[in-house]
Amino acid sequence: MKRQIDPNKPKIKLPVGGKYIETKETVLKYGLHTICQSGNCPNLAECWQAGTATFMILGDICTRSCKFCSVATGKPLPPDHDEPIRVAESIKKMKLRHCVVTSVDRDDLPDGGAEHWNRTINAIKQLNPSITIEVLIPDFLGKYELIDRVIDAKPNIISHNLETIERLTPAVRSVAKYRRSLNVLEYIAKKGITAKSGIMLGLGETINEIEQTMDDLLHVGCKIITIGQYLQPTKENLPVLKFYSNEEFKQLETMAKLKGFDFVESGALVRSSYHAEKHV
Repeated sequence: MKRQIDPNKPKIKLPVGGKYIETKETVLKYGLHTICQSGNCPNLAECWQAGTATFMILGDICTRSCKFCSVATGKPLPPDHDEPIRVAESIKKMKLRHCVVTSVDRDDLPDGGAEHWNRTINAIKQLNPSITIEVLIPDFLGKYELIDRVIDAKPNIISHNLETIERLTPAVRSVAKYRRSLNVLEYIAKKGITAKSGIMLGLGETINEIEQTMDDLLHVGCKIITIGQYLQPTKENLPVLKFYSNEEFKQLETMAKLKGFDFVESGALVRSSYHAEKHV
């Protein structure tokens, strides 16, 4: 039987030369990790061609095993003490005006990697004084004193993804909890830092549940949202139950804007750092 292709399944651009090669060489030269690679991001070609990349600190092995994610799970290596300066130097070499930094979850560390986060942000600022910075952080198990170490470094935006609606969270995220993530975002917003979050669709959520998630985010002071299509990265991950059409993503964008979000990115290939430079 001939396999049916869903017409709404997004088409991913293939890498090309020029800036893509330069970005790849910089990442390799400085021995860095990017979520672009580790997370099999569908926008890798577009973003690297534009000279942007989302740096992933604290290694490329996560202590959690979320069912949507392709990042390796296991026992991570100790934090690389020199990584913050290498990230800062690579950003300077790439002449970035805006950068995004994320990390794996490091539940094995007493501080969850918070001090490493602080050092990385400060190193980036020191070498790149005019840059704007977005960080995409884990939940640090809801420990506010650890989140404060990130806040103290004063990034422009702190993002923490809900990933999915409340009902599906236990099946999709291995350790994180929906309400705990909302509490993290509320804490960030109340500290005067712009809070941002993202969700992915196609895992079995309903429109009413998506709308409720938007309301929950707005209620805790989160004013930037990204909405994208979940794509199964490997056969070990959760299957896609629905591919949303461009029209449906547009409708969700309109809904989010009418509800009061300041910035909305909604589309099949949208990921949390997609067009991040616009959100500052």
